[in-house]
Amino acid sequence: MSNKKKYIGEVEEAKADNSALKVNQGIEQPPQVNPNFRKFKRIKKDLTVSDYVEGIVAGDVNILSQAITLVESRLAKHQEIAQEIIKECLHLDKKSIRIGITGVPGAGKSTFIEALGMEIVNRGHKLAVLAVDPSSERSDGSILGDKTRMEELSAQKNAFIRPSPSAGSLGGVARKTRETIVLCEAAGYDTIFIETVGVGQSETAVHSMVDFFLLLMLSGAGDELQGIKRGIMEMADAIAITKADGNNVQKAKLARVQYQNALHLFPQTEAKWEPKVLTCSSIEKKGISEIWETIKEYETHTRNNGYFENNRLKQSKYWLFEAINSALKERFYDDKLVKTELRKLEVKIEKNEISSFVAATQLLDIYFKKK
Repeated sequence: MSNKKKYIGEVEEAKADNSALKVNQGIEQPPQVNPNFRKFKRIKKDLTVSDYVEGIVAGDVNILSQAITLVESRLAKHQEIAQEIIKECLHLDKKSIRIGITGVPGAGKSTFIEALGMEIVNRGHKLAVLAVDPSSERSDGSILGDKTRMEELSAQKNAFIRPSPSAGSLGGVARKTRETIVLCEAAGYDTIFIETVGVGQSETAVHSMVDFFLLLMLSGAGDELQGIKRGIMEMADAIAITKADGNNVQKAKLARVQYQNALHLFPQTEAKWEPKVLTCSSIEKKGISEIWETIKEYETHTRNNGYFENNRLKQSKYWLFEAINSALKERFYDDKLVKTELRKLEVKIEKNEISSFVAATQLLDIYFKKK
């Protein structure tokens, strides 16, 4: 006889004998998932433009992130809300300095930004890092891993790190980065970093949205001056030779002299500022404070001679035309008739029935005649 049957038999006997033994009936096994789970489901509230602006001004990082997502979105309804938020935030612009950071591959941009960022935060400033990640040309996907590479800085209360996909735009800088800067400044961040992808002539896009342009270079990687594009050197307000530690210290010092001599060959900048070349080690935290002091020195110099504000006005005009070009391009390719004709013309081009230039002219005529 099994134990269960034996137990039931004993219970029945106890009942028959009017025994004092009382056996309570057990309960059914409760379900593993709460049946009322759906009742507790959080309902996401749709924020108004005022809610977004109030949250941004109050320094709410979650609302700031949501607003930036709207700015980056390609949906028309999101763009409409985003533009309203930006409009309200423009007059909230506080005194800030925007710093563009670029450099050769392997220069250690993320490590350097964390080291300099910690220096800035420890001095009582609020820092926003807009790190632009390269998007895949094939899938438009992006890893967005900069935040994971800046563990110490991302844990700071006064630091905000926002990786954004470059989406194939000029210089690897996301097209919406400038609008994101406005939101970060409205949230009280007085120092803005814009980290760009690699180095190339197209980095002029970065230069046109920042106050100070910092170029990171390596030493001991062959002929330091060979292959450096003149345009990049001319844009730099300072050059930092990274990884100046260990056996690389002497090479870094030699590279510093070479770069400084090369910079003397360029004409004086509009800012009437002589670019400086410095060495640093992000790992050993050497030379980092000197770089920040150089940036502050530049800011004081350009604010005093009026270049700082004049340059920002010039940049605003530049981005007016960039916004027009971008909007025209988007509307052109989103047009249904253009999409249909484009596919037909692509087939003709493949068969050598029409030239690319004639096809382009036909498409433009179709689009503008329709308008």
